[in-house]
Amino acid sequence: MDDIEPPFEETYPTLFHNSTSRANDKTLFAVDEECELPLIDLARLNFWSFDQWIEEMAEAASQWGFFQVMNHGIPQKVFESMRKEQMKIFHQPFRKKSEQNFMNLSADSYRWGNPKATSLRQFLWSEAFHIPVADISKLEDESNNPRSSIGLFATKAANLAERLAEYLAHNLMIKSSYFRDNCLPSSSYLRMNRYPPCLPSFEVLGLIPHTDSDFLTILYQDHVGGLQLKKDGRWLSVKPNPNVLIVNVGDLFQALSNGVYKSVEHRVVSHPKVERYSVAYFYCPSYEAVIESTENIIKPAIYRKFSFREYKQQIQEDVRATGNKVGLSRFLL
Repeated sequence: MDDIEPPFEETYPTLFHNSTSRANDKTLFAVDEECELPLIDLARLNFWSFDQWIEEMAEAASQWGFFQVMNHGIPQKVFESMRKEQMKIFHQPFRKKSEQNFMNLSADSYRWGNPKATSLRQFLWSEAFHIPVADISKLEDESNNPRSSIGLFATKAANLAERLAEYLAHNLMIKSSYFRDNCLPSSSYLRMNRYPPCLPSFEVLGLIPHTDSDFLTILYQDHVGGLQLKKDGRWLSVKPNPNVLIVNVGDLFQALSNGVYKSVEHRVVSHPKVERYSVAYFYCPSYEAVIESTENIIKPAIYRKFSFREYKQQIQEDVRATGNKVGLSRFLL
């Protein structure tokens, strides 16, 4: 039987067997405590409580950069079906997943590890399919049937992301039409993730610390856990709840809000015994969209105006030069 696992150690023997590439840092996986993210109940949204509801969400976005939403309109059976579809996809042999046109996707859709890593601190013990929303309709199973639950999640997540973005813009003097004008369905993308079991002795993370290069991310994760975020200089483990969706602020919203909303560093620690699945919808603008800090409660603007294309190009240049994303600090005034 063909192995489903990416050949991490075989492909990168220098990283895994060279002691100098190891972190040898006991604090790498250190977590202070498990936390429950602020919970936003979309069923509470009505005319009478609108301002209070918006204030609670804005506070979560500014204090945590993360919150979870319930009563989001996506049935639980969609999540259950989607996880089964993910398992079918990721449990295909590695050689098949690596083939061009697997599931009618482009060759660079399937990603694993990190070919640019120079140490285990930069390595990802995970595999993923990075899918532009426009390509989701191409997804087919072994019987050439569309993978409907994945497409349905993408559609629902897109609507939810636009809705939440407009709510968060409400008290910052940002035109709600900004997102409808700049974030076309074709500009966002979906990322399906699988985190194989990983022994702690490898000293490698499932997903290295990073911030998201979008406006908002809508995340579904299963019951396994492993997502961690950094708050007040401490790593906190997010308590898993497969009945809610997790929302986090991306770099672009931090810039647009002039630093009011926070794009927070987060990572994933793989479980030592069981695999973990998640699906993330990244709410992005077109490359030509301009991000300009809105002078609201914080004045003057702290970030210079830039296009999404310019931001992505700067990230790519920094990764090539240093191995790491630098992000918003490149655009400070």
